[in-house]
Amino acid sequence: MSIATPAAAAATGGAGLVQTGLSLLVVLAAIFALAWVLRRVQGFRTGASGVLQIQAGVQVGPRERVVWLRAGEAHLLIGVAPGSVRTLHVFAESPAIVPAEAAAPNPTFAEALRKVLQGEGRK
Repeated sequence: MSIATPAAAAATGGAGLVQTGLSLLVVLAAIFALAWVLRRVQGFRTGASGVLQIQAGVQVGPRERVVWLRAGEAHLLIGVAPGSVRTLHVFAESPAIVPAEAAAPNPTFAEALRKVLQGEGRK
């Protein structure tokens, strides 16, 4: 019959802790490697499907989106909701894209607050 001393119990506990830590590192390394491989594979897949491209999209509700697609030479505006995809408009020609510089700049928060406060002060 063998009686374990406290020093022997501490040594086995420490060895178990090291083994658990190394196992955790191996699992984390495997997860990162798998994520890297999946990102590379998805990159190849998107390059191969150049016929169908998403040009733009906007969220219009908690689960609804409006998406502008280019399918070959056709440009489509579609609505996407859970369990439903509907064509909203088919463009005869490619819609003109307005550069961000040409669009009206958004006012800063300070400017918007100043306008609101001045409007309330006049009433």
